[in-house]
Amino acid sequence: MPTERELAKKLRISRNTISNAYKELESDGILKSYQGRGTFVVEEVIPWKDKDTNNKILKFVDMALEEAMSVNMDMEELLDIVKKRIEEKKHAMMRMEACYVECNIEQSKMFTKQLSKHTNMNVYPLTINDLKEKNETTMAKLEKAKVIISTFNHIGEVKELTKEYNKEVFGVAITPDIETIVKIARYPEKTKFLFVCISEKFMYKIKGALEMAGLDNLDIEYTNEIDKKQLQDMIEGKDVVIVSPGRHKEIEELIDKKVEIIKFLYSLDDGSLKNLKAKMIDIQA
Repeated sequence: MPTERELAKKLRISRNTISNAYKELESDGILKSYQGRGTFVVEEVIPWKDKDTNNKILKFVDMALEEAMSVNMDMEELLDIVKKRIEEKKHAMMRMEACYVECNIEQSKMFTKQLSKHTNMNVYPLTINDLKEKNETTMAKLEKAKVIISTFNHIGEVKELTKEYNKEVFGVAITPDIETIVKIARYPEKTKFLFVCISEKFMYKIKGALEMAGLDNLDIEYTNEIDKKQLQDMIEGKDVVIVSPGRHKEIEELIDKKVEIIKFLYSLDDGSLKNLKAKMIDIQA
């Protein structure tokens, strides 16, 4: 791979952005850095931790095979038992209910969808303010939930606000989508941006994410305005409109074809999702 300095110069973006992208790819096992030699693409894009996990699982499979053979069990019968057990666990997960808590409703809904998709659980979105106000709807959701999930930076507050419900609270990590960051970074220096979202808290979170990526020098206006006329006035003269997922459809209808639109995405960390699924299976057991 080219050096961070070379790639930053070629793409005309901040070196910090390149550095963060390289670190992200290295943590995923796609790149490997060697002192004094440079950064290289890994031949097999499989993180070593995944290989270790596969080896551990294979040992358990071998033990099951040995046990089955010792009692003259047919291999197909063993396979049927394994398949049946997996289906039982999948259906149990589908019956589980959980609450996901975030500081703003926009992110809460976004990550609730991701959690529901990846775990098959029924997950309800809540905010920190919902926990503080505790209306009947919120209390009913908390009562039904088997577990409560939140990002690590809110987990202490969530535990304190829900301690009367005696529920287990699990933390997950979230990361801004690296492709979105790189796409924004590739625009020329004088590009005029408008960022539109629902909540003020999400607006500040995105601002922080762009600053962390070395993009704090962008010519960007932030808003959570809902009036269509004012939005159209704000879009006028802009080259690119960045939107949160909750505003994408609405803003797309207002935008002229000359103005580009980018949906700013955050994702739940894959490692956090795997750990969460493992914990849910433990709870069922």
